[in-house]
Amino acid sequence: MVENIVNMVIWLSELIIASWALSYGAEHLSSRYGAKFVGRTVLSIATTLPEIAIVIYAAASGNYGIALGAGLGSNLLMMTLGLSLMLIIATTRLSKAPLKGVDVSTFKLDKVFLIITAVLSAVLFIDGYNYLDGSIFSGMFIAYFVMALYEMKAEKKKELFLKFRSSKGTGNHVEKDDNESQRIETTRTIKSEPEPKLVEVKNDLLRTPKGFDKQMLKAILIFIAGTAGILIGAEPFIHSLEGISVDIGISAVILAVIISPIAGEMPEKISLMILARKGAQGASVAISNVLGSKILNNTLLLAVAVFGAMYHGGFFSIIGVNTLLSYQMILVTVITIIALIPMFKREIGLKVGAMLAALYIVSLGIQFIIPHEIAPVSASHSR
Repeated sequence: MVENIVNMVIWLSELIIASWALSYGAEHLSSRYGAKFVGRTVLSIATTLPEIAIVIYAAASGNYGIALGAGLGSNLLMMTLGLSLMLIIATTRLSKAPLKGVDVSTFKLDKVFLIITAVLSAVLFIDGYNYLDGSIFSGMFIAYFVMALYEMKAEKKKELFLKFRSSKGTGNHVEKDDNESQRIETTRTIKSEPEPKLVEVKNDLLRTPKGFDKQMLKAILIFIAGTAGILIGAEPFIHSLEGISVDIGISAVILAVIISPIAGEMPEKISLMILARKGAQGASVAISNVLGSKILNNTLLLAVAVFGAMYHGGFFSIIGVNTLLSYQMILVTVITIIALIPMFKREIGLKVGAMLAALYIVSLGIQFIIPHEIAPVSASHSR
C-alpha cells in the first residue's frame, strides 16, 4: 500500500509540473487571438490535455470507470471550486485590478451549450456509451468549435471597425454596443469603408513587438515539454490509482473523481488564477476557459473515452452502466446546472464564489454517501 501511495504522489507531482509547463506555453501561444476564442478553444484544449491523456490510458486499458470518473470529477471540480477561486481572486485585492463583479452576459451561448451537452451526455448514458454516442459527442465538439470560430471572426471585424473609427478622429473611447441597432450600424460602416484603409488598419493590428519570435519559441518549447510530461505521467498515475483503490477498498471511480482532477485540472487552475489577477480582460478569458473546457469534457473527452473502449474491446464495445457511475453522472449534471444558474445574470461576484465553494464541499460529502461498486465497469459488445 505504501508503495502505491508513494508512486501516486510521485506521478501526481510529475503531472502537476508538466501541467504548469503546459499552462505557461498555452497562455503565451494564444496571445494573438480574441479572449473568448482563446479561452474556448486554444486554452481549453491545452488545459484539457492532461485529462485526455488520463482518459485515453484508462479507457484503452479497459478501466472505463476511471476514464468516465476522471472526466466527471473534472467538471465537478472546475464548475465549483475552480470558478470560486477565480471569482475570489478577481473581486478582491488578490487581483491587480479588483472588479466589483465579473461580466458573464456575453457567454449566453456557452452556458446554453454547456447545459445541453451536460444533460445529453447523462441521457445517452442510460444504456451505456457506444460508437454512435462517440460520433454524437464528436459532432457536438465540432459544432462548438465552429461556433467559437464564427464569433471570433465577428469580434475581429468589430475590433477592426473600432480601430478604424478611432484613427479617423472620432475619439479613443467607444461605448460598448448594447443593442441591435448599434451592431447593425457597425456592420454597415465596416462594409462601406474603402478596402485599402481597412487593410492598413488590419496590418497595424497584427504588428507584434520585437522579441516576439524568441518569446514564442520559448512558449512552444515549454508547451512541448509539458505535453511530453503529461503523456509520460498519465499511465503510471492510473496504475497507482488502481493499486490504492484495491488496498483501501474504495472504488477507483471515487478516487478518479476526487484525485485525478488535481492533476488533470492543474493547467486550468493555474491559468485561472493568473488570468483572474489581470482584471476584466483576464477574467473574461478565465470564464470562457472554464465553460469551454467543461463543454470539451462533455463532448471531446467522452468521445475519447468511447473510442478508447472501442480500441480495447472492438468496434461494437459499449461502456456499460453501473450504480456508482449512474449516481456520479446525475450528481455532476445537477451540480453543473446549479452552478450555471447565477451565471445567467449579468454579473457574478464574491457571493457566488462563496456559494460555489460550499457546493464543492457538499458534493465531496455526497461522494462517500452514494452506493459504491468496487467491481470494475465492464463493456458489452451489443446494444
